[in-house]
Amino acid sequence: MRIVPKLHPCFRLSSVLAALLLACPGGLSAAPPRAPTAHPAAAAAAPFAYAEAEVADLQARMLAGELTSRTLTRAYLERIAALDRAGPRLRAVIELNPDALKDAAQRDQERRSGRLRGPLHGIPVLLKDNINAAPMSTTAGSLALAGLRPDDAFLVRRLREAGAVILGKANLSEWANYRGEDSTSGWSARGGQTRNPYRPGYSPCGSSSGSAVAVSANLAAVSIGTETDGSIVCPAAVNGVVGLKPTVGLVSRDGIIPISFSQDTPGPITRTVADAAAVLTAIAGRDDADPATATMPGRAVYDYTARLNPDGLRGARIGVLDSPLTQRPGIDTLMQHALDELRRAGATVVRVPALDERQWADAEQTMLRFEFKAGLERYLRRWKAPLRTLPQVIAFNTEHAAQELPLFGQELLEASAQAGTLGDAGYIQARTQARRMAGEQGIDALLRAHQLDALVAPTTGTAWPIARSGGDAFPGGSYSAAAVAGYPSLSVPMGHVDGLPVGLLFMGTAWTEPRLIELGYAYEQRTMARRPPPL
Repeated sequence: MRIVPKLHPCFRLSSVLAALLLACPGGLSAAPPRAPTAHPAAAAAAPFAYAEAEVADLQARMLAGELTSRTLTRAYLERIAALDRAGPRLRAVIELNPDALKDAAQRDQERRSGRLRGPLHGIPVLLKDNINAAPMSTTAGSLALAGLRPDDAFLVRRLREAGAVILGKANLSEWANYRGEDSTSGWSARGGQTRNPYRPGYSPCGSSSGSAVAVSANLAAVSIGTETDGSIVCPAAVNGVVGLKPTVGLVSRDGIIPISFSQDTPGPITRTVADAAAVLTAIAGRDDADPATATMPGRAVYDYTARLNPDGLRGARIGVLDSPLTQRPGIDTLMQHALDELRRAGATVVRVPALDERQWADAEQTMLRFEFKAGLERYLRRWKAPLRTLPQVIAFNTEHAAQELPLFGQELLEASAQAGTLGDAGYIQARTQARRMAGEQGIDALLRAHQLDALVAPTTGTAWPIARSGGDAFPGGSYSAAAVAGYPSLSVPMGHVDGLPVGLLFMGTAWTEPRLIELGYAYEQRTMARRPPPL
């Protein structure tokens, strides 16, 4: 969920689940899932029938009787078997839903009887493994939560009500990348190392690593990630897909292992902006169990697909953040091409100064230390986890160091364990400062001063080689201000440098998802920059 500025990015098993779990240092391993019958090598060699298919396309084929949800779900299971456990061993999926085919068959039966729940009816969805979804485990990739099988998170209930089929859980950076200072993005003790599908020896970024890799590699139609600071948009960018981080409070966090109630939010990771809009429509809404959703203005239900306007950039004013990322070879050319496209689409492009992360970085880290401890222990108690306190988690990791600590330590957990209560004056001051400097005096000030609809910048650099020690060679990112302020951001594929994807980030003030979707969709439709990985 979190990419730290200096530190950077950000069970019991049924027989079917065990069939998909990836080999990992903790000793959990698995073969491909049993449900599919196709040989993995044959499945990998044959063209995938649903490659790059959008939600609307799949829905139209099911409506026409050319496709069933069960057939589609089975096809994704076969592709997971061929590419995730075998083939390039992407390790994007940590667990399968043993009820996926049964649930898909039920959606087909509903369709035959004339009951359609919405645009996601029968569409397979992967969830990051910090999101509760019965009957699967929820572990944040940690062996410390083995055996925890909680009831559905609020957003999972929303997805099921919308007709989606929960395909399984995606691997992630363990504890959503809030564990050690020199962490390796995409690695968890339970799931092993998730690999970038464009170059498997390279990083998928984090912490929603598996969610982004799976969608990019066409292992699922769409997925859900979570972000505290960069953990949706960074993996989306380096894996060549769309990532939408909503305003904090637009989507409930109830039933999600937390880092920070001030910054955490789930959001869609998809191959297109249209799919992101469809997923956001399904999962957004008020929830009494998450007080942040009470701040949502206007209607609790909104159809974001209504903002898919290919002419949406006409008349817009776009601020281009000064960013050192634009000085990198290749990214400079991509960025200039993107700005040219924005202008040709009718937007006015205005150069604006960079946002200075130093104004909130230290305060953010203080805030996270306090909120992680309080939020995690509340979650562990509520869902009756095998461990109930942060010191117990730290002790577990120490006792199982060979499985949990072979690559990096747990300095962030240890620092958080020493934090005081949320009534501490230092915490209150840090939270106030971080949100004010990133929001009111950061993004909002630039938008007001230049009368802008949104800000843009490269999301991050290209992926970097995975290192077995020393952490990530993180190139920097443009998303921290939106994350700390609790504002929305949208990463859209911008192109490739040396075969590796780069994303363009759109940011706005709170609750401007409709406008960002409109701008991002118009840009996407002009450029069509996504190219699927060479799998």
